[in-house]
Amino acid sequence: METTKNKLSENAEHFFQELSSYLETPLYFYGSVQRSDYFPGKSDIDVDIFTDNESSAMTKMQHFLHVKRTDFKKFVWRLNHNNKMIYGYKIMFKNPEKGFNTEFSIYNEKIKSDILKEHNNKTVIPFYISWFLVLLKIIYYNLHFIDKHTFRYFKKKLLTLGIGLPDDDFVVIDPK
Repeated sequence: METTKNKLSENAEHFFQELSSYLETPLYFYGSVQRSDYFPGKSDIDVDIFTDNESSAMTKMQHFLHVKRTDFKKFVWRLNHNNKMIYGYKIMFKNPEKGFNTEFSIYNEKIKSDILKEHNNKTVIPFYISWFLVLLKIIYYNLHFIDKHTFRYFKKKLLTLGIGLPDDDFVVIDPK
């Protein structure tokens, strides 16, 4: 998953290559950028980063992205395939001048295989779920008939119950 099924813009390709080089680690792409429901310039690009030192990786990303440390959110997630509880960090990076948004997830290298397996479960999906996701995204991105909350709710349901998985147990831990 170090490459994407869908072609990224030159700006995005260059950005991710520079970030990977700066962090000295590969970036792993998952989510719609690996499926047929990716909408360039509208869908977020989801990226996993695995490291032996999450704090160091966040510091490097903080400098590269020009963001505050408080922009990184710690979370706990129960994986569906083995019920393990894992911890990680997320940051949403919006890059309107380059035309893409990215959600980065940072994990310890020790849980890499568990995370990649979990993401693979939502990469190869039945055609009818892909079709519904494309339709949902047209309704949200192009026609603006539904709000963000409704869009996220239906997308989550399609990517869990629609493919035979339970809802994800995912909680952001408030650092305050």
